[in-house]
Amino acid sequence: MANRKITRGDQVMVVTGDEKGKQGKVLRMAPGDRLVVEGVNYIWKHLRKTQKTPQGGRLQKEAPLHISNVMLVNPKSGKPERVGVRREEGKAVRYFKRSDNPVGKVSD
Repeated sequence: MANRKITRGDQVMVVTGDEKGKQGKVLRMAPGDRLVVEGVNYIWKHLRKTQKTPQGGRLQKEAPLHISNVMLVNPKSGKPERVGVRREEGKAVRYFKRSDNPVGKVSD
């Protein structure tokens, strides 16, 4: 089931775990309700020596987080808020539940 509440390009804040409190933009959605956030949850990927990477070495990159560990940030308040989806004029619209402001359009 696809999650419609957080999408690529949204500004999110990590609310649990080692990276709690960090904010970043969603770079991509990964399989299994996971997402990659810019500047959050860095890991070291060890590269073997190959023709493509003759020196080998270590590469630091972002690893996926579970979608339940992040919340969408309201740009007006700068704080994380819960998000809902409702129908308006035949289209699904995301909105912040606390402030009742719309986030953006979601197509069917």
